[in-house]
Amino acid sequence: MSIAEFCRTGTLFLLFSTSTVAAWAQQKVMPSANRLAPGLDVGTTRRVLRVSVTDEAAFRQWLGQAYPQAVVRPEAGYARLLRVQQVPASVLAACPWVGFVQAADRPARPERQLNGADLTANKVTAVHARYPRITGQGLTVSVKESPLDINDIDFKGRLVNPDPQAQLLNSHSTIMTTLIAGGGNSSPNGKGAAWQARIAQSSYDNLLPDDGPGLAAQGVSVQNHSYGVSVENFYGQEARAYDQQTRQYPSLLHVFSAGNSGNQPGPAGTYAGLAGTGNITGEFKNSKNSLSVGATDALGQVAPLSSRGPAADGRVKPELVAFGDGGSSDAAALVSGASLLTQHAYKERYGTLPSAALVKAVLLNTADDTGRPNVDFTAGYGQLDALGAVKTMLEGRFREGTITQGDRQGISIPVPVGTHRLKITLAWTDPEAAANAATALVNDLDMTLVDRNGTQVWQPWTLSSYPHLDSLALPARRRPNHRDNVEQITLENPSAAGAYMVQISGFRVAQGPQAYSLTYEFESDLTWVHPSKARNLRAAESALLRWQWAGPATAARLEYRPIGQTAWSVVSPSLDLAQQTFRWTAPATTEVAQLRLLTGAGATESDTFFVARPLMLDVGYNCPDGTLLTWNRVPGASHYQVYVLGATQLEPFRLLSDTMLLLTPAEAAARYYAVAPVIRGRTGERGSTVNVTQAEYGCYIRSFLPRQAVMDTVQFNLILGTTYRLQTIALERRNPDGSFTSVQTLTTNLPLATRLTDPQPLPGGAGYRVRLQLSTGQTVYSQVEEVYFVPTVTDVQVYPVPVTAGEPLTVVGPPDKALRVRLFDVVGHLQRDLTTDDSIIKALDTHGLRPGTYLLRISIPGGREITRRILIL
Repeated sequence: MSIAEFCRTGTLFLLFSTSTVAAWAQQKVMPSANRLAPGLDVGTTRRVLRVSVTDEAAFRQWLGQAYPQAVVRPEAGYARLLRVQQVPASVLAACPWVGFVQAADRPARPERQLNGADLTANKVTAVHARYPRITGQGLTVSVKESPLDINDIDFKGRLVNPDPQAQLLNSHSTIMTTLIAGGGNSSPNGKGAAWQARIAQSSYDNLLPDDGPGLAAQGVSVQNHSYGVSVENFYGQEARAYDQQTRQYPSLLHVFSAGNSGNQPGPAGTYAGLAGTGNITGEFKNSKNSLSVGATDALGQVAPLSSRGPAADGRVKPELVAFGDGGSSDAAALVSGASLLTQHAYKERYGTLPSAALVKAVLLNTADDTGRPNVDFTAGYGQLDALGAVKTMLEGRFREGTITQGDRQGISIPVPVGTHRLKITLAWTDPEAAANAATALVNDLDMTLVDRNGTQVWQPWTLSSYPHLDSLALPARRRPNHRDNVEQITLENPSAAGAYMVQISGFRVAQGPQAYSLTYEFESDLTWVHPSKARNLRAAESALLRWQWAGPATAARLEYRPIGQTAWSVVSPSLDLAQQTFRWTAPATTEVAQLRLLTGAGATESDTFFVARPLMLDVGYNCPDGTLLTWNRVPGASHYQVYVLGATQLEPFRLLSDTMLLLTPAEAAARYYAVAPVIRGRTGERGSTVNVTQAEYGCYIRSFLPRQAVMDTVQFNLILGTTYRLQTIALERRNPDGSFTSVQTLTTNLPLATRLTDPQPLPGGAGYRVRLQLSTGQTVYSQVEEVYFVPTVTDVQVYPVPVTAGEPLTVVGPPDKALRVRLFDVVGHLQRDLTTDDSIIKALDTHGLRPGTYLLRISIPGGREITRRILIL
C-alpha cells in the first residue's frame, strides 16, 4: 500500500515521526482483504474488534491521530492483541501494523438439546467394567462455559474452584460436567466417563484460551468446550492461540463440540454456499492441535444436524464423532471424559501424563469406522471407542520420537496372526500458523507402510478438498497428505503375520525438530461391550446389546441364561455380527444372567450381569429422634447393601437382611442414602439416592389435607410414610376454647393412605388435625387444617360478622351456582353489586365502606333470595 493510499483513509500521516515513517515503509503488508475475518462486516463501528498488531506502539500512535475517539484495550494475557471499538474493520485492516482483524464480541452459546445419555455406545461402561482402576483419579478437567451447579452431589469434594456467588444460568454446564466426570452419587445415570477426576470451571465469555499458567496450576490436562458461535470457517486468532497453547503445554488437550449446524451452508470462505459443508460453529474449532467432535445416534449414524467439515484449508473437521443424543455438546463431553481415561491409563503405566498428540492419535486410531469408509468430512476418523483407547495405552501400542527436515525413520510393527484390520495413525502438535493462513499446516510429516518384503507400499487415506459437493463426497484415496497434522493408514486382512515397517519422513519441517506420536491397533476378536458387570439390563425394558467385531459379515446365534442354570435359551437364531448391535427386551425378572454369541468358531460369552429394576429407597419417617428407611423386598436377594454419601463418593454403610433401617439423628445428618440388592453374592444396581432430611417426608405424616375447603361433609385425605410402631390414628376437631376432641379413631389394619371423616361436624368453620399414637408412647400431630362446613348444599353462610372495613366478606353458597350479591346501606343505597362465578366461596370487597350496619341480599338461581344483616367496623 502506498503513502498516498494510506492518506486517503483519513490518516494525518504527516504527524508521525520520521522513524515511524521509515518503519512503515519497510513493512511488507499483505492485501487488506486477507487480514479480515471472512464474513466480517467491515463498515460498522459498533462492534468490538480484536486486532493482532506487529508493532503496538506504532499502531497506537497511528490510531490516536487517525481516530482519537477510538477505544483500545489490551487483550489480557496476549501480547500484540488489542480490543478496538469505534473504528471500521476495513480501516484497521489497511493499517500496515495490523496482522488480522476479527470480531471479539461473538457470544458463545450452548450446543445441546436436553435428551438422554448412554455411556455404552462409546464403550465407556466397558472401561468401567474391565479396568475399574481407570477412573480419572488424580487428573483435572476444566469445563469452559457458564457456571455449573456446585451443590450437585455428583461433584461432591472434587470441585477445584467452586464459586458460591456465580449465577446459575442454565443446566447445560452441569449436564456436560456430569457426562465428563459425574460421580454417580445421585443415581447410576449420574456417573460420567472419568468419574473420579477433579473438576475446574471456566467462563466462555472470552473465546480465547484461558491463562496457561492458571490451567497448569489447577492440574488441567483436558478442557471441554461444548459451546459455539455462528458458523465460522477460517483459521483465526483464537484457533492460532489454542494451537500455541498446546505447543506451550504439550499435555493439555482441548476438545470442542463441532456444532449443530450441519444443515447450513458455509457463509464465507472457500466452501461458501455449499450445502451442508464447512459449517463448524467457531473459528477456534479450526485449531489443528485440538479435537472437534460431531454427534451420532445410538447406532453410530451421524446426526443430521451435526456440523461438517472441511476446515477452510481442506483439513479434516470434525476429527471424531461420539454419541450425542442432545447434539455435539454431549459428544464432546464424552470425548473429554474418554480423553481423561486414556491419560489415566498412560499414567498408570508410565507415571506421567502423555502428550496431547499421543492422546489424539490413540483416540482417532481406535475409533470405529462409521459413514463412508475410512476418513470423511462428516464423521472424521470415526466413532469414539473408549475401551480401545485405554487398551492401547495399557498395552503400550505406540511409539514417539522427533524428526527434522529431510529425515526418514522406520518403525517396525509386529502384526499377529488372525488380524482382520491393521490401523496406524500418526499425529503431531504443529506450530501455530498466521491468522487466516491459506494453509494452516506448518510442519508437514509423511507416513507410509511397507510390507515385510519391502515390495508393497501403502499411503495414508487422504480426501479431496476441492470446493465442489461431488469432490468433497468422494471416498478417501491412498496418497500423500500435505494438509493435516494427522495421517492414518489401514490394511484389511494383512496377508501374512510378521513385521510391517512404518516409515516417517520430514517432508517440510520449517520449525524443527518436530515431535510426533504413532499408534497402532490390531482388530481381530469378537468382544462383548454391553451388558457388563458395570451396567445392568432393566427388567422388561428394551435395550441395545452391543459387541465389537472387525471381521466380515458373519452369522451368529444369540442366547441367554440365568446364572445357576445349564440350559441356554435362544434370543435370536441368526444375526449378523457386522451389525454390532441387537435390540432386545429383557425378561421381567430379577436375576444374574449371561448372554453369548455362537459362531462356527465357537462361543463368546458376556460378563455376568443383573436383570433387575433399580431398588428405590423410601423414607418411612424423619422424626427428631430417628429416621426410618424402607425398601421393597427383591426376589432372590439374600441381603441389601445400604450406601451413604462420603467425602466424594457413595460408600457402603450397612449390609442387612431386612428391608428397613433406623438411622440415629447423627446418621441421618449425612443426608444422602441409597440401597442395592445382593443376589448370589453380587451387588446389583442401586436406585436413586435420597436426601432423607427433606421436609416432604415428615415425621410419619406425608400429607394431611381436606378434600375441599368448604364441604357438606367433613373429610380429609391422610397419607403416611410408614405404619411402623403405629398403634392408633385419630382425627381431632378444635373446640372453641382451643382444645381438641377426637371425632374418629382407627386402631386396626392401619393403612398408609386413608380417608378420615367427622361424622357430626358443627356448622361453620373449624380446625382439624391428626394425632398418631406410637407403641413407644410417643405422640405425633399433623398441622391444623381449616375447613368450613355447610350443613346442606342450599344453605348460604356469611363470615366474618362483624367484618373490618377493607377485609373480604366471604359468602359460602351452593356449589356450581352463580350468585348475585348486593350490599345496601341503611337508607337503601346500593353499595356493591356483583355476580359471582360458580365457586363455592365468594369474596365481597369492603374497601372504602364506612363503619355501620348494612343489608346483604343474595339472589340464588331459581328465584330464592336471602337477606343478612352485616356490621362493618
